[in-house]
Amino acid sequence: MDIKVILLSIGASFLLAVLLGPLFIPLLRRLKFGQQIRTDGPQSHLKKKGTPTMGGIIIMLAMLLAFLKFSDKTSEFWVLLVSSLGFGLVGFLDDYIKIVFKRSLGLTARQKLLGQFVFSVIVCVLLYQMDHSTAVGIPGTSVELQFGWFYYPFVVIMLFATTNAVNFTDGVDGLLSGTGAVAFAAFTFIALQASEHESAVFSASMIGALLGFLVFNAHPAKVFMGDAGSLGIGGGIAAVAILTKTEILLILIGGVFVIEMLSVILQVGSFKLRGKRIFKMSPIHHHFELSGWSEWRVVATFWLAGIIFAALGLLLVH
Repeated sequence: MDIKVILLSIGASFLLAVLLGPLFIPLLRRLKFGQQIRTDGPQSHLKKKGTPTMGGIIIMLAMLLAFLKFSDKTSEFWVLLVSSLGFGLVGFLDDYIKIVFKRSLGLTARQKLLGQFVFSVIVCVLLYQMDHSTAVGIPGTSVELQFGWFYYPFVVIMLFATTNAVNFTDGVDGLLSGTGAVAFAAFTFIALQASEHESAVFSASMIGALLGFLVFNAHPAKVFMGDAGSLGIGGGIAAVAILTKTEILLILIGGVFVIEMLSVILQVGSFKLRGKRIFKMSPIHHHFELSGWSEWRVVATFWLAGIIFAALGLLLVH
């Protein structure tokens, strides 16, 4: 594939996000689409109350326009769009309910899971129709495990886990924008190596969109992405890993997301079983904030960790 197309995808989506920001942010502010802040969170976050949210629309729209321009509209194209925009739609509805009813929680857990399940099933149907391989490779080896029909429940679990892990990561200005861009950068290289044109263009478009959004999302954030962005990003990352047959490798490349999700699971499990918390607050980025770290220090550390995980993942691919 021509690397020029990848660079154009990154540049186009970046420019679109930078141009869309000044249009959408004032609109979100006028509509009073402001973030509701958890009262049990870090006290430094209380001053962020009212900051426009649902900025994930900027990310998804910039990615979509660039992807439409440079993709080939194959079967993979639809898998990527359904996974990213579908989960992004669930996040959008969650954000909308939070804002309209002025509460920190949007869709109920059951409603959110149902929405995620519906789009996961659609992805599985598309994969079946395109005769996608049901074998799963072990990173760093030539070993492949043939899952057969069990591959589709595996895909559903993978989509659920990835989108929710990415969603947990979105809690500090610029944290997910940066770590998401790093993960998609790794998958751009992987897709290029595997000659997966659609996945490479999609990943490149997401890189540009996330970096363009970061212009407005870096501390102090002028806009938050909300679940419309985080769930859409998670769905996109999972879809690229599925199409490039790096399902297991996603655990390493998305190491930051995995750590964030594990911190929540361990915290909840420990409190229910022992009545004690492991961390001052979960997800773990809040633990470091409550330990005295500045937002910039938390973000920079997690970005660095994301770069290390992505590099290790690329080494295993080679």
